This record gives sequence, structure tokens and C-alpha cells, in this order.
Amino acid sequence: MNTTASTTIKIAFFDAKPYDIESFGKALQDPNFKITFYKNHLTPETASLTQGFQVVCVFVNDVVNREVIDTLERNGVVLVAIRATGYNNIDMEAIFNRIHVVRVPSYSPHAIAELAVALMLTLNRNIHRAYYRIRDNNFTLTGLLGFDMFNKTVGIVGVGKIGKVIINILKGFGMRVLAYDLFPDKGYEETAGFAYTDLDRIYRESDIISLHCPLTKETYHMIDEASIAKMKQGVMIINTSRGMIIDTKALVAGLRNGKIGFAGLDVYEEESEYFFEDFSNKIITDDLLARLLSFNNVIVTSHQGFFTQEALLNIATITIENIRDFFVKQKLSNEVCYKCNAHTP
Repeated sequence: MNTTASTTIKIAFFDAKPYDIESFGKALQDPNFKITFYKNHLTPETASLTQGFQVVCVFVNDVVNREVIDTLERNGVVLVAIRATGYNNIDMEAIFNRIHVVRVPSYSPHAIAELAVALMLTLNRNIHRAYYRIRDNNFTLTGLLGFDMFNKTVGIVGVGKIGKVIINILKGFGMRVLAYDLFPDKGYEETAGFAYTDLDRIYRESDIISLHCPLTKETYHMIDEASIAKMKQGVMIINTSRGMIIDTKALVAGLRNGKIGFAGLDVYEEESEYFFEDFSNKIITDDLLARLLSFNNVIVTSHQGFFTQEALLNIATITIENIRDFFVKQKLSNEVCYKCNAHTP
């Protein structure tokens, strides 16, 4: 980190979409920072494009495995800046002590929480089905029956910044909130008026379960055949965190036998092949994804929880500040720390 403030910092930006280019253009005011935007994902095949860059900026579907990391190191890359909160697409063991990694720990918990609630309401009141029915001049109500959210029980798995926002929203609906977190905030529990409990009770008592936890070894396929068997008949499952938290085969089986009454998914465990891309003129060859899309009680959105004006600008601003801190202030902000299996504050 011997770069001075007057040195040009070259950033290779992968998986660039028009909205990324716009938001980072607004956030970047320093002429010493030069971003080259690539539409391609970062993969072993495209990693050679990083020659001459000090920084690589990646998103959730870019591949940062050992092979890519070897190429980045040879090309002189010293910093990987992921413009997201999660970093499960980065081989942290392979990159440790070779290239630093920084992330965006929080950009807008409201954006994610509000989408989760939107999925709940849309599924419950069949708004997605009513929309298409009315466009076909069919004004009947048969099949669109919902339920009052008031007095229902919602289980929140993960009470970080997003979990706290969604609890506040759902408490406003008059819902009974149960929550699970490895590090419970007892002060917030008391002021917000909900109860921390274990996962088994959440599965057993919740009418709606909303997932807001990171993907770890412990949470991988947390929602599987065994956990689904413990749930209420007709439960609603919402996932706006990471796709691999749910075993999709078990989810489809639960939907088919009626154990799961609704599923709202902003993420999918094999999403990297499809999400953020246009497949409208192609066939979906992923059988599980195609099966999910066939259910009228399932809504799949394309990982758009982060997609608000405020969140995009926050992501861009924090990412640029992370890079600036590294090169100009000679410090690491929001670094992912493999050795301690966490991140620096």
C-alpha cells in the first residue's frame, strides 16, 4: 500500500450493467481513479483482462477461485473490492495473505427488508395472479383468497440490520415475531417487542419464515427436508439472503405436497447462470428453476433486493471509499478477514 494520492488507481470492473456505470459515475469524483468497465463476468477465462490493474471490482456472480486468484496476483492486482455484502463467491483460503478483499457491509437494509415484505404481501393476496387475470378481462375472485397478516406469527432467521428493519415493519402489521440469531441483541428484543428463540420453535410455530442470514457452512441448506418437515402446513418461505441456504429439491418437494404454501425467492442456489441476464429468447435448461417457475404460488425475482436508487449509490460510494482508504489513507476499511472468519469493522 505504497501508492500515493497522485498515482492513478486503475480498477477493472466486471459484470458491469448500465445502472452500475451510472451509479459509480456519480460516486467517483477523483480524477486519480480510473475505472474500466467490462460486461463480462470475472472467470478463469477473463481474468487475463486484469493485466495492468491494481484493483478488481466484482459482484456476486463473478468467480474468484484459486485459478483466478493466481492470475490476479501475477497481474499485479492487490485489492479485490466486492460491491456486495456477501463474499461466498471468493475462495478466502486461497486469497489469504496474497490479495486483500473489501466489501460493502451495509448499503440499505431497508431495500432488502421492503422487498421481502413485498414478496409476502404479493404471495398472500395473489397480486401477481390478479394482475394477469384482470388484463385478460377476468374480474373473478375465485382462487385469490388471502389471510390477514395481523396476529400471524413470522419467524425471522438472522437479526442483523436487515432483520431489524423487517421486524419493525412486521410489528407495524401487528404480527407476532419470533427470531433466531447467533448473537441476540437483547436490548433490541426488549424495545421492539419480539422473542428470540431456537430454530425448531420458529419452524414449528411460524406462518411465515423470512431468511436474513449469511451463507456459511452452518447455514448451507438450512432449509432442507428435515427442517421443512417441522414446519406448519402451508407455511410461507421468503429468501432474500443467499440461494444456497435453501435445498431447492426439498423446497420443490414441499411445494408439490402442499407442506409449503408459498415461496418468495429473490435468490436461487444456481442463480449465477441466469440472474441479471436476458434469457427471454432461450430455454431454461435448469430443471429445478423451471419447476419453481411453474408454480403459481411461487415468485422468483432476479436478486433485485439491492436494486433501489439509494442502495446503488450507497454501494458505489462505499466501494470507492474502501478503495480510497486502501491506497490513499493506507488503511483497510471493511476488509474481509479469512483468518478470523469474519470482517474488520
